[in-house]
Amino acid sequence: MKTSIFLWITILAFWSAGVHANPTVKYDIGGKIELMKLTDAGVLLAIGSNGLAGIKPGAEKPHFVFAEYGKIKEEELELVPMTPYAIVSQGGKSQIPGTIFANSQRTVIDVITGKKMFVTEDNGWKQIAQLKIFLPENKLVVVGNRDKSEKDILAVGIYDLATGKQEGFANLDPNAGKTRSVAAIPMSSGVPFLLGDRVFVPTTKNVVCANVKDGSIIWENEIKNITMMTADASGNEIYGFEERQNGDTRIHKFSKDGQSLWAKERKINGSISRFQILPNGLAVVSDVFKGGGSSLVGKLTAGSGESKIAFLSASTGEDLWEKAPKTQGYVQHFYVMDDGILFGIQEGGINKISFDGTPLFRKPLKTGANIHTMANTPKGLIYITDTDADIISLSTGESIWKKPVQYKKAPAVSSAYDKATGRYLVSTGDEVLAIDENSGEVSTLASLKFDGKEVASSIEVRPTGILLASDQNMMSLNSSGKENFHVFHKAPGQSTLMKVAMGVVTVASATVAAAAASQSTYSYSLGNYSSAEAQRAQNNARAAETFSNIASISYQEMTRRFKATMATENSRFILTSLDDGVGLVKVDKDSGKTTKEIVLKDKKPVYEVDEIEGYLYHLSGNGEISAFSLKD
Repeated sequence: MKTSIFLWITILAFWSAGVHANPTVKYDIGGKIELMKLTDAGVLLAIGSNGLAGIKPGAEKPHFVFAEYGKIKEEELELVPMTPYAIVSQGGKSQIPGTIFANSQRTVIDVITGKKMFVTEDNGWKQIAQLKIFLPENKLVVVGNRDKSEKDILAVGIYDLATGKQEGFANLDPNAGKTRSVAAIPMSSGVPFLLGDRVFVPTTKNVVCANVKDGSIIWENEIKNITMMTADASGNEIYGFEERQNGDTRIHKFSKDGQSLWAKERKINGSISRFQILPNGLAVVSDVFKGGGSSLVGKLTAGSGESKIAFLSASTGEDLWEKAPKTQGYVQHFYVMDDGILFGIQEGGINKISFDGTPLFRKPLKTGANIHTMANTPKGLIYITDTDADIISLSTGESIWKKPVQYKKAPAVSSAYDKATGRYLVSTGDEVLAIDENSGEVSTLASLKFDGKEVASSIEVRPTGILLASDQNMMSLNSSGKENFHVFHKAPGQSTLMKVAMGVVTVASATVAAAAASQSTYSYSLGNYSSAEAQRAQNNARAAETFSNIASISYQEMTRRFKATMATENSRFILTSLDDGVGLVKVDKDSGKTTKEIVLKDKKPVYEVDEIEGYLYHLSGNGEISAFSLKD
């Protein structure tokens, strides 16, 4: 009997130490926390009635608190993707950008150091129309109205975000103070553009080019209402985009010295979604929304529409193609190849056009809708849609396999490559198809039946087997399709799930695709096929390389973070109902065993998971955050 009691106590002790997890540290933020948000820099931000607080992984207390603006609402916080910067905005907002009829407060905070790098009121700004961070320069460009002591003039300022010091300033309204109508006052019309020692500022009257260092106006032209700009590789030619009220776009071209380079602007039907400057022309994709035209109202009410693809002369803006390719849908994939442009349509279809407008495929390729994957393989181009998959020749568009692999419309599609067996594995949600990479022969590796009315949404080839997963299920198969394990953790009650809003329960995966696009909007190259995990590692490595070239202590820290191996790469986390309440279980990907349980004791938990550093942050009280270590 004593032996049994001792054994039971030992088991309880082991369970408590090995599975049940207690908070590593608790943070008393005070007040009422409205939102927790994990930044790309790995700093957890908490906003609420006491302002903004920042917490680093493993820290004993917040390393900064920003309380100058008092209570901060969710919509007043902006996180700049793939940077250490957060922008807090408060105050009245004018309905007309750049006007003098409202005050605004803006503060840019480096969340890694906790330092305020820019504050409107400390730098003489009354109203901010545009606030743009440029990388890798690590500069902040501000356009807006100065305070009353400077007669509310429209101006531009340039700030070094490594030091917070102003580097340049220019008055954009030399006629300030003169009697004139409101219509005669210049206002910001779009995003400024930084190019070397020059900054280009678009207004409702013109484009102004100012010297970054001394603030002198270099030139002004008469091009109005530009909303954004980009430049060619030499920096000598500038393209300005004017978005019209009806949803169409006009492209203007001028030199770095302000002279117009086209006889007239180029009119584009629709909103430009892709723009690529190439040695032999300009590739342009625009989206036109049927039903109500190209306007925002048309976009929201239209049931269908299509993309238009054009190839323009860089010297004149005129069409280089006699006949544009038909799309009959929206361009979902767009890649620039050595010999032409390859594109995939969301509604189905792949085509390739040479730079002179000649079709390179023998005929447009018909595919299923929703192209999940288009990527290079040693055999050719692989594509995977909701209903079919194939490898085709990039020269002719013809199948390398005997014919496309077809399957019934999948509720969820994911894929992986099994190098050991030379197979592509496609999960359709209900089954796993194994496709021989050489012949295209297909077999059903396994039929899937997940509990909780779920279907598999991801697939991963691991050393121990093929892992399939959904929100509540994990299943491992061997190379023959035999089940190694299947675990299911029931979801919390429906009432709880309804209360856990999207965006509240999140996992920081450090995916950098969107951020990379924001910094290199005009780069579209076809990548090699790889798993989601490999893509994430590649993206993180590219981000780390970019960060390492920026002279800043904070970017050095971000370089370290993105070079690091994910602390939880061998585990998945599932929200479920535990004996003591709703909680999170950490499940090993190779064994299916639960290695840790975190009881959140909350019917509607709000939490963030940092998979890189291995921490879970739980809003455990109105002003309290509990941090749990997820490391083994």
